[in-house]
Amino acid sequence: MKKYIILVSGIATTLSFAQKPAKDWFLLDPEQDKVNGISVERTYKELLKDKKSTTVIVGVLDSGVDYFHEDLRDVMWNNPREIPNNGIDDDKNGYVDDIHGWNFIGGKDGRNIDKDNLELTRLYRKYKAKYEGKNESDFKSKEEKKEFAFYQKLKEDYENEYKEAEMGLNQMQFLLQAIDSLMSEIGGIKNFSYEKLKQYEPRTQKTKQGKFLLLSILSKAGTAEEIDKNKEDVFKQVNDQLKKGYDYYETQIKYHLNLDFDPRAEIVGDNYDNPYEKFYGNNDCKGPDSFHGTHVAGIIGANRNNNLGIKGIADNVRIMSVRCVPDGDERDKDVANAIIYAVDNGAKVINMSFGKKYSWNKKAVDDAVKYAEKKDVLLVHAAGNESLNIDEITHYPSKKFENSKKEASNFIDIGALNWKDSLYIVAPFSNYGKKTVDAFSPGVDIYSTIPEGKYEFASGTSMAAPTVAGVAAVLRSYFPDLTAKQIKKILVESVRTNYKNKKVIKPGTKDNLIEFSELSRTGGIINMYDAVKMAMKMSKVK
Repeated sequence: MKKYIILVSGIATTLSFAQKPAKDWFLLDPEQDKVNGISVERTYKELLKDKKSTTVIVGVLDSGVDYFHEDLRDVMWNNPREIPNNGIDDDKNGYVDDIHGWNFIGGKDGRNIDKDNLELTRLYRKYKAKYEGKNESDFKSKEEKKEFAFYQKLKEDYENEYKEAEMGLNQMQFLLQAIDSLMSEIGGIKNFSYEKLKQYEPRTQKTKQGKFLLLSILSKAGTAEEIDKNKEDVFKQVNDQLKKGYDYYETQIKYHLNLDFDPRAEIVGDNYDNPYEKFYGNNDCKGPDSFHGTHVAGIIGANRNNNLGIKGIADNVRIMSVRCVPDGDERDKDVANAIIYAVDNGAKVINMSFGKKYSWNKKAVDDAVKYAEKKDVLLVHAAGNESLNIDEITHYPSKKFENSKKEASNFIDIGALNWKDSLYIVAPFSNYGKKTVDAFSPGVDIYSTIPEGKYEFASGTSMAAPTVAGVAAVLRSYFPDLTAKQIKKILVESVRTNYKNKKVIKPGTKDNLIEFSELSRTGGIINMYDAVKMAMKMSKVK
C-alpha cells in the first residue's frame, strides 16, 4: 500500500499542464528515442517481425480488472471449460462461473470487500487481546516472551501510524480551509493571477500559510502565463489532490487502522483460521474499485492491434484477473490461493503489484510460491513504494523462504525507474536493496487503462512490475521452450547497465547521492531488446 505524502512538488507534478513524458515513453528505446524506455517497439520492429508466437496467460493478482475496457476485452482470459453464468462449476475446478478469473475477497452472496485493515492492525488486534496490560515478567516460556516483544513492537508501530494518520488528516483539512479562505480574500478565481498572489498580503495566519502553500505548488507547476491561462483547471486539480490526501488519511483512520473494523467474517465467510482452505469467494473479478488492477493489466497487454488507446507490451497474451488485494493490506491466505488458482488455470507469468511490512502467515504464501516454482511459473513482484532498503526491512511477499537461507528461483523483485535522466533516474518513492531488488524498470508517469474505458497516468513500483511481466510474457510467447528460471536469468542478465556506476539521488532523500549499482542486485534496467537477443541464443525455437 502506497502512502500519500503531501509534498508541494508532488502535487505540482500531478497537474495536467505540468511536464509529462510521452504517453508511450516506457515502450521506447534509450538509444533511438533518448528516453529510459525498455525498447518494446524496437524489439517488435527489428527482432520479432514475422516470428511466430503462442498465447501466454498472465495472472494479474490485484484489486480486479475491468474486463469490459475497450483495450482489454479482447485480451482477457476466457475459461474455455466454463459456460458463462449458468451457476454450475462446469470445469469442476471448485470455482463456479470463473470466466475471466476469480475473486478471493468476496462472498458467495455476491458482496465484495472494498476496504480492509492493514496487516499491522490485524496482528496488533490479535496480540493485544493476549498481552495488553502485561509485563515481560508475567511470562516464563521463551516463546511467550518472544511473542510479547513482538506485541510491543506492533503496539509502537501501530500507535505511530495512527498518530501520523491523525496529523495528516488535520493537515489536509487545514490546508483545504486555508486555500479556500485565501481565495475568498483575493476575490475568487475570476480575480486571481499569479502575480497578484505573489503581491497579496494575507489578513490572517491561516491565509498566510495558504499563500505559502499555493506559491510552493504553482512555482513548480508551470510558468505564470500557463497558470493564469489555466487557472480554473489549476485550482480544481490542486483542490482534488488535497482532497485525495484528506480521503487517504480518513480511510486510514476509519478502516486501515480501525481495530473495531474487520469485514472478513461477515462478507467472505471463510474459516480464516485455516490458511489452506480453498473454494471461497465469488466470480466478480472486477470488484468495486479496479483502478489499480486495470492499470496494471493495460501495461502488460492492452490490445496492440485495435488502434485504440494504448499499446501494451505483450502482443499475444491473455489477462487472468485474480482479485485478492483490497484497499488496505492483502491477506496471506488470499495471496496463496490466488497464486495457486492462476497456476492451476494455465498462467505462465504472475504479476504481484502489492506488498506490506508484516505477514500473518508467510508459510502459506511460501508454499504457494514453491508450487508455482514446481509448475514452472514466473512471479514478478513490485518492490514497494516506501523509499526503504528492503534488505533491512522485509517487504512481503518475499522471495526468501521463512526460516531458511533459500529463496525462490522463480521470483523477481522490481524497483521503479523515472523517465527523467541523470541524478533523477530512480523514482524517489521506490524501495531498493542490493540483495533483494533484482532490477529497475519504468514506474513513473505510466499511461495505461483505467476503469470505464478511460486512461490515466499513474506511478509506483506497481507500474514497474507489469512492465517486466509484459516482457516475460513476450519471452514465454516467442520462446515457449524456455523455463521460468531461464526467463528470470535472461531478464536479469540482459539488463542495461549504462547507469551502473553513476551517482543517483537515493530514494527518500533530497540530494543524497549513491551509486545506482548499490540499489539492486544487477545495477541494471530491464531491456526487452537485449532480453530477446539473449533468448534467441538460449532457445531452440528459431
